[in-house]
Order: sequence, then structure tokens, then C-alpha cells
Amino acid sequence: MATLLHIDSAVSPQGSASREVTAAFVESWREQHPQGEVVYRDLAAAPLPHLNIAAVVAGPENALRAELAAELAAADAVLIGAPMYNFTIPSTLKAWLDHVIISGHNSGENSLIKGRPVTVVASRGGSYAAGTPREDFEFVQTYLEKVLNEMFGVEVDFIVPELTLAHQVPAMTDLIPLAEASRAKAQEEAARKAKALAARLAA
Repeated sequence: MATLLHIDSAVSPQGSASREVTAAFVESWREQHPQGEVVYRDLAAAPLPHLNIAAVVAGPENALRAELAAELAAADAVLIGAPMYNFTIPSTLKAWLDHVIISGHNSGENSLIKGRPVTVVASRGGSYAAGTPREDFEFVQTYLEKVLNEMFGVEVDFIVPELTLAHQVPAMTDLIPLAEASRAKAQEEAARKAKALAARLAA
């Protein structure tokens, strides 16, 4: 029985592209692997405190950090909803990373999840793909790929729904068809990848 750790960090509980796509992933995961377990953390509904010096010094002896680290170590796969806020990840997700990465205990050469699959749904209001005017402002995929690979040595895969603000920003009205296509593609991709991953881990 495989365990999926599902983390959402979008502020809005409704209308969030990242939450819709992670939900599609989880639904497909459950259909493929009904015996599997899903552990859920909503970092917007229950935000973690910022890391302080006492927690840093305590390391794995800190109760919260130990709980988060154990939760991560027990996961066979991880799903992270990471919408772009001001060109980077939500502060709540950064707080989770700060707590769960414990130097000398579970990261680097001591990684307890090396090689495990991590799927990140990196939604954004515009497009920051290669060749676009704001390509250099993309600090979600670039940051998470570096930190997750460097600190945990995991297998990181991204699903990227773009142009999510097209329905709200008048200047983006012409991009609505592209936005809808991107969202639909992301949901289909999430369902397909979850099914394949669940089957792989259940085998």
C-alpha cells in the first residue's frame, strides 16, 4: 500500500488552478490505487509558523519539525500545489520547506526520500515559458527543482497550468482560449501521471 503526501498552498480554497489540478491527480490516484493512503496538508488553511532559532537549534528534536519530517519520510510519492505569487512560491510553502529540511538528519547525503517521485503543480497567472517576455521572472520551477533535487535527491516532475488570470484581467481577454486549453491539459496530464504513478508504486 503506497502513501501519497498531498500538499496544497494556494490561498483561495475555490477557483484555484493548482488546487483543481492536484485534486484531479488525487482522484486518479485513488481510482487506480484504492488501497493507497493520501495524507493531506492544506498550508493555507493551517499555515505553519516561520522557522525560528529555537527550532533550528532543536532540529529533529523539535516536535513540529520531527512530525513534518516523519510525514515526508513515510511518503512513497509527494504532490505539491505551488501557485506563483509575486514570481515565486507562497510563503506558506517556503515555511514547510524550511521546517522539513533538517540538515544532517534527512537531507543531502542523509536524504530519506532519495529517488522518490515528487509532482509539482506550478500554476501561474501569465506565461513564463522559454521565449516569453517574462521568462527571467520564473522562480517557482527553477527554485523547487533546485531545492528538492539538491536537498532530497528526488525525482521532480512539473505540471504547469498557465494564464490563469485571463478571465480576470481585461488585457488578457484574448488569451482565454489558451488559458482554458492549458488548464484542461494540466488536469488531463495530472490524471494520466497519477494513474501511471499509482500503478507503478502498487506493483
